[in-house]
Parts: sequence; C-alpha cells; structure tokens
Amino acid sequence: MSSVSSAAGRHTFLENIRWPTYLALLADLGEHRGRLTYDRGRLEIVSPSKKHEHLKKLVGRLIEAFTEELDIEIQSVSSTTLNREDLDRGVEADECYYVQNEAAVRDKEEIDLTRDPPPDLVVETEVSRRLIPRIPIYAAMGVPEIWRYDGEKLRVCHLQEGGEYVEAERSKVFPMLPMQEFARHLARRRGMSETQLVRSFRNWVRRHFKLA
Repeated sequence: MSSVSSAAGRHTFLENIRWPTYLALLADLGEHRGRLTYDRGRLEIVSPSKKHEHLKKLVGRLIEAFTEELDIEIQSVSSTTLNREDLDRGVEADECYYVQNEAAVRDKEEIDLTRDPPPDLVVETEVSRRLIPRIPIYAAMGVPEIWRYDGEKLRVCHLQEGGEYVEAERSKVFPMLPMQEFARHLARRRGMSETQLVRSFRNWVRRHFKLA
C-alpha cells in the first residue's frame, strides 16, 4: 500500500485487489470513504481537496442552471459508482448526467451498466495527478462525452469508435451551448462569489437565448 497527501487531496493506492474485495470496500466504507477508482486489481482511494470539490460543484451548478433555463430534462447522478464486473473496472465521476438517455433511467433507483446506458456526460476535475488513469475506464464503459477542467482550461472530449477521446470545440450533449462562453464564466470565478457567478451565467443564458 502507498499513500500520498497533498494540497489536492489524499491518495491511497492498493494492488492485487480482487473484485469482491472492491465491492466489499464500497459497501463497508460507506459515504465517507472518499472516491474509489478500480482498474483490474489496482485500487485508488482519493479524499478530494476543497479546491477539487469547489471546482466540480461550480461546473455542475452552471450545467444545471443552463438546463433549467432551457427546460432540458436531465438526471444528475453526481458521483454515483459506475462499475462493470465484466470489465473488472469501476469509477466514481466528479459529476455526471443523463441527458439524451434521461428517460431511460428516470425511474431507476440503481444503474446497472450491463443493461442501462452509461451517463451521457461526465465532468472530471483534474487538479491533481491520479495514480490510476480514469479516462480509459470511461472509454471502456462507453461514456460518450467528458468535460475535463483543471481550474484554468475546459476541454470537451468525444469518444471515438476506436475507444479514444478526441478534443472538440462543441458539446454533442448540449450542441446549442457555446463552450467558449461557458469557459469564460468559469474563468470569472476568482472575481465574484459562487452565487454571483451562477446568477451572471443564468442571466447570460436568458439574454443569449432570448428567454423571458
């Protein structure tokens, strides 16, 4: 076992962990266990930093403000555990959403990725280096779009047929949203409070889309 602490959070890394042990840890450690990433026997447990949690929540609040104003049906599943035994992999996103597939999971209490679609959009806040790469896990699960935000730059990445993500200028999940404008509002986070920032973005959406 190895453990590393930094301003970006605490990382614990384990090897030779069997799938049943991973599932047992998910159950036994409960809500305060941190975020678990599992990849074919390797396990990383991260206790996120304040910066990490603030940034991921801020991106999420802007997404939710946008969908509320445009009356877009979504289901937020936040850091729900996404895992598949057949892939021997599991991950917990910073934020994730069903949009195009919202109706398919609306009434489900639990998601089974062997039967149900993966989230349409995952948000990854990358303020520290992960010991286990998470992007390949999302690719294996078929997540079609990831927004990667490091506190400075927002990147939109689309999954290709070959299983790789490529960076794009626009979102396929929200094709009407100018991503440069979304990123511009995120960049203003140092000059105003969170409430002010969300209100400013919401007002921009109303003006841009000429909403009453």
